[in-house]
Amino acid sequence: MVDLKGQYEDIKKEVNDSIAEILDSSAFINGPHVHAFQKELEAYLGVKHVIPCANGTDALQICMMGLGLQPGDEVITADFTFAATVEVIALLNLVPVLVDVEPDTFNIDIKAVEKAITPKTKAIVPVHLFGQCANMDAIMELAEKHGLYVIEDNAQAIGATYSSKNGKKQKAGTIGHVASTSFFPSKNLGCYGDGGAIFTNDDDLAHIIRGMVNHGMYKRYYHDVVGVNSRLDSIQAAVLRAKLPKLDSYNQKRWEAAMKYSKAFQGQEHIVTPKISCVCGETKNCCDCHVFHQYTLKITNGKRDALVQHLNDNNVPCGVYYPVPLHRQKAYLDSRYNETDFPVTNQLVEEVISLPMHTELDDEQIQYITKLVIDFVNK
Repeated sequence: MVDLKGQYEDIKKEVNDSIAEILDSSAFINGPHVHAFQKELEAYLGVKHVIPCANGTDALQICMMGLGLQPGDEVITADFTFAATVEVIALLNLVPVLVDVEPDTFNIDIKAVEKAITPKTKAIVPVHLFGQCANMDAIMELAEKHGLYVIEDNAQAIGATYSSKNGKKQKAGTIGHVASTSFFPSKNLGCYGDGGAIFTNDDDLAHIIRGMVNHGMYKRYYHDVVGVNSRLDSIQAAVLRAKLPKLDSYNQKRWEAAMKYSKAFQGQEHIVTPKISCVCGETKNCCDCHVFHQYTLKITNGKRDALVQHLNDNNVPCGVYYPVPLHRQKAYLDSRYNETDFPVTNQLVEEVISLPMHTELDDEQIQYITKLVIDFVNK
């Protein structure tokens, strides 16, 4: 699904030299590379504060802690996403409120969000799924109307640009009150272990969170807030520093591969290619509105599971993200949920399949993969 070895070859010397420097200096935690990466990512995103941390799940949890959400507060998020999004809500004894998603973008359904808001609702967590931003104009309008926080789950869309209906362009993760991201190795910007970060333009919130990621300390051994141990190590920061200047080119290569996939599948009755939702209208050349963390098809004739097996039999990796909706997961079962509330999600889990998507894909590989898919689906 990803070719991390091929990507590494292009940055091998820089990464190796930086790691050797860290080993020599022994500045393993919060060393110069971590501070430099923080500043470089702030400049890239155009955000006032980046707070690195240990992983994307921690980042999301710390966002909620920093906002002061209390047990019993309701947090609305998408049913069709990875469990980490709802996991941290449950860990903090908040109340997860799952809602359906859009059938074409797979992002959170705005009408479902509005319907789910109650007096106990305190936050909305839009997930920018598979590399494309949710409808942030509508989400921010809802949040302002009801006095809610917006926490962007940006684990899959680093580098994506959202074009507001007023023409303003902002990087994903810089629009809401606070955002989290993951640097898991397979992400568009990934390290060689675990890593994450929090983004915000709120000075006071940033100050609180900077203490929280380091045991609640601003001064060593003085604990001003309840915190956690969640820090990005220097080796991971060094890897990310090598990759960050290449992120736009990485995302461009993903876009180009996605366009080749979609062109090959054009006109196929039972294959639905990803929709690119961009209010700027530049869907042909606007390669930064969708950064294709995953390239996800819908197979509409009931052959999805058989196609997975067929691709595996032919040594083509693929993924089903996600085979079970969160509302059906054993850990998150709740009598509040009705199957009729999730018609889109329930259909997606039967139809979606993600094909290999990374910076090293070449035309021969894409042609081989698309032919396998088309021939099998039409058989």
